[in-house]
Amino acid sequence: MGNYPRKPLEQRLWVKIDFSGDCWEWTASLAKGYGRFSVATGKWRAAHRVVYEILVGPIPVGLELDHLCRNRACVNPDHLEPVTTRTNLLRGYSPWACRARQTHCKRGHEFTPENTYGTGDGRRYCRTCRRAHHRESRAVSS
Repeated sequence: MGNYPRKPLEQRLWVKIDFSGDCWEWTASLAKGYGRFSVATGKWRAAHRVVYEILVGPIPVGLELDHLCRNRACVNPDHLEPVTTRTNLLRGYSPWACRARQTHCKRGHEFTPENTYGTGDGRRYCRTCRRAHHRESRAVSS
């Protein structure tokens, strides 16, 4: 096999994107749903980051790109926002992020500073429910 000159990065990039919808869908290699693009022999980068850097500019140090459309294969820079890792995680759908968005306990009591206590592992609990549980426990044991 011979060593053929590689086509320029942008010439290889744009043919791998489907521009037909609001989301610009990456049509080539994916890893965990995110597009990936070979920028050099053996060196892969996230496709959405490459497109963003070409069309918008550098991603600020310490920030990552959040897919506002929630579509990991999208490379449309209008759907990407540089945010902290914490902000990106809180916007997601992980159990941790969903719990963080909760405003009330499962019995309907509001999570306020006065009615909420936390544990060392980041979980929140309702003081009203805890007091009711302790009253019920004492009544049963009496």
